[in-house]
Amino acid sequence: MAATVHTGTSAGRATSGRPTPRGRLALIALGGASLISGLNAALVRLEVWAPVHSERAGDVHGLVMVLGFLGTLISLERAQALGRSWAYLAPALYGTGALALLTPAPPLLGQLLLIEAGILFVAVYVALWRRAPRPLVAVQVLSSVLALGGAVVATLVDTTVALPWLAGFVVLTIAAERAELAQLTMGPAADRTLLGLAAALTLAILAALTMASIGGRLVGVALLATAAWLLAHDVVRHQLRLTGQRRYLAAALLAGYLNLALAGVVLTWAGLAADRATYDVIVHAVFLGFAVSMVMAHAPVILPAVLGRNLPYRPVLWLPLGLLHAGLAVRFAGALGGADLTWRVGGVVTVIAVLVFLLTAVTLAVRQ
Repeated sequence: MAATVHTGTSAGRATSGRPTPRGRLALIALGGASLISGLNAALVRLEVWAPVHSERAGDVHGLVMVLGFLGTLISLERAQALGRSWAYLAPALYGTGALALLTPAPPLLGQLLLIEAGILFVAVYVALWRRAPRPLVAVQVLSSVLALGGAVVATLVDTTVALPWLAGFVVLTIAAERAELAQLTMGPAADRTLLGLAAALTLAILAALTMASIGGRLVGVALLATAAWLLAHDVVRHQLRLTGQRRYLAAALLAGYLNLALAGVVLTWAGLAADRATYDVIVHAVFLGFAVSMVMAHAPVILPAVLGRNLPYRPVLWLPLGLLHAGLAVRFAGALGGADLTWRVGGVVTVIAVLVFLLTAVTLAVRQ
């Protein structure tokens, strides 16, 4: 995601405290295991065939996907940017905690590991902010606080109540990184604008704890405002006219922003106390349509930054991107239309899309 991440040395331990590429690969494997486990849990929740059928997996699906997969990936990037060995404990704990939720061990074990990971994640971002005290880094510090808050709220209350916290973590992280990568087009006011949007979103999330109806709608307004700002100021509209990797990147970003706007509209209209259909749209528009689309867009940057191995762009990358958003469209139509079969078909297609992307990325990286 962020372009400021630097790779470590290729052998031994770097003088800066970075582990070897093999060590970073092990951390990515933890995130990958969380992703595969989360996809299995998604099939359980869709009430279709799953390789491992477990009601517990269905119950922890959200935490495993958001903190286990995205939390591991993002905190690994940040640890790499900081270059201190202790920082890698955050992704290690995120991945371990998510997988612990799926074992017969008491759920509290995995929940506490996720909280500990969140504390370390905040410490990593604070260290980065001290190195570069800029508004964009302050937004990222705030995003890590929301990740920690989401883990705490999920432990003390429920994952559903933690939804705004987890959504805020993902949205602010990605928005800050997009603002960093597109500084020339967004202009000098981008830092202050995003900081204002982040403050508004955080206040709305806090309000949702005590006033679920009003606070939830305020979260929706903040998400919609953030999506509108990204759509208006990012480079996606101009790059759609280009070819190759730039068009692919623009299409993935545009699809992500539109999904975030959809989540904001539905949340503003229905609130957090939504029925199953609107809740399904809100959750998957944010965490699949927005977040996973951004992972697909930035994979050619993420893998070289973390592992030092290139992921070349190839037209085949359009296949999982197209499958993801086609599946989401079918899923949302089925959910809102009350057609359970259509909803399940769309959900299965999104799972296939993520698996196809994972296999494609690994194949391209190994062949390269």
